[in-house]
Amino acid sequence: MNTRIFERVASYSVEFLSALGKRRVSPTATVEELREAFGGPLPERGADSESIINELIEAAEPGLMATAGPRFFGFVIGGALPEAVAAEWLASTWDQNAGLYVAAPAATVAEEVAGRWLLELLGLPDHCSFGFVTGGQMANFTGLAAARHHVLAREGWDVQASGLQGAPDLRVIASEERHATIGRALRYLGLGTDSLRLVETDGQSRMRLDALQTALEEGSGPTIVTAEAGNINSGAFDRFDEVCDVAHAAKAWVHVDGAVGLWAAASPGCRDLVTGLDGADSWATDAHKWLNVPYDSGLVFCAHPESHKAAMSVHADYLVHAADERERDPMDWNPEFSRRARGFGVYVTLRALGRSGVGEMIDRCRAHAWLFAERLGAEPGIEILNEIVINQVLVRFMAENGDHDDRTRRVIKAVQEDGTCWLSGSKWKGSDVMRISISNWSTTTEDVEVSVDAILRSAAANP
Repeated sequence: MNTRIFERVASYSVEFLSALGKRRVSPTATVEELREAFGGPLPERGADSESIINELIEAAEPGLMATAGPRFFGFVIGGALPEAVAAEWLASTWDQNAGLYVAAPAATVAEEVAGRWLLELLGLPDHCSFGFVTGGQMANFTGLAAARHHVLAREGWDVQASGLQGAPDLRVIASEERHATIGRALRYLGLGTDSLRLVETDGQSRMRLDALQTALEEGSGPTIVTAEAGNINSGAFDRFDEVCDVAHAAKAWVHVDGAVGLWAAASPGCRDLVTGLDGADSWATDAHKWLNVPYDSGLVFCAHPESHKAAMSVHADYLVHAADERERDPMDWNPEFSRRARGFGVYVTLRALGRSGVGEMIDRCRAHAWLFAERLGAEPGIEILNEIVINQVLVRFMAENGDHDDRTRRVIKAVQEDGTCWLSGSKWKGSDVMRISISNWSTTTEDVEVSVDAILRSAAANP
């Protein structure tokens, strides 16, 4: 084994991470240049390992987006804490298949401990089950799979054995501004997007309680209600105590999509946003967003462990399943057989930050969102459209000719090309908006200030 390649990767990684806060955020290479750098015919024979690694670094560098850096504000992509990166290096080195306890005892116990810590950190019932998955998509899928099993079983239907043919009609009530992963999960589950009954939202994208009540009264039978902790655009939170009261009165399951917003529960300053959150039936979030664990790392929690396990578990005679309740097989709680040992990264991050550190990180990002809104909103011709709830800022650039959408799009493109920071655009309430998402542990006040200056330069150049 050529150990020099590991030394080279370690040396490069230290250099890359050390310079991350100073490098241009957006890539410099075009897609054609990247294809040329990576391309060529399939090699007939293997090449020297050191040359391969060096050439990989050289080919990739111009095409890297500094998503882990302090001035990337697009798509709610968190950074990666150094301790978590180190843990992920070890996870790759150990190469544990963390599906069964017997194959990966250390990995499964680290995951088990981290899961219990997360329940405490997020204020969820301590009897909840949990699963470590790839991200918010599979967390929503798993939570909704448990919900599908539970509400159909209550009607006397075993969906695991009989499937959906002939099953009672199941309806899913969701916000009209739900995240796209909800509909995709319903497609995976065989329910289809036609099962959705969409509920109107208020001016800040919260689900209207009167509309939810009406939707529940319009039908009967097995029902799932999905709520949001942190709207994808505005960052708004549904009123969980009221949603749960209304939904449970109708015997509906409540699933909370909290890909980023669920972490607000870890902050004393944000805890009022999640009042009643613990009354839901399942929850989904991403550790690779606001917990700043490297990709990929999603989490699902369920207040009905028996339904969670029924929806996900599998048995095969050739496998060595957990011998008793002292051992936990992760594959019983997520959709995968073979899986990366994701628990190490989460475990180390929680050890590195502690309860107070996670809360301080959330509060710091929230303060940076307020600073963005304060500075940009003070400029003529720039509007902040949303209430700053957590980490989301929606910005609109007004044009003298009235085509505000066009100007907003032009400013976004100019900022992306400038390279000082990177942020994305979106549609909200029918208008084009600049969407600034702050979720990186390493972002400083200075990073916000230089990013605001770059946005204002771009706005001035695109009147």
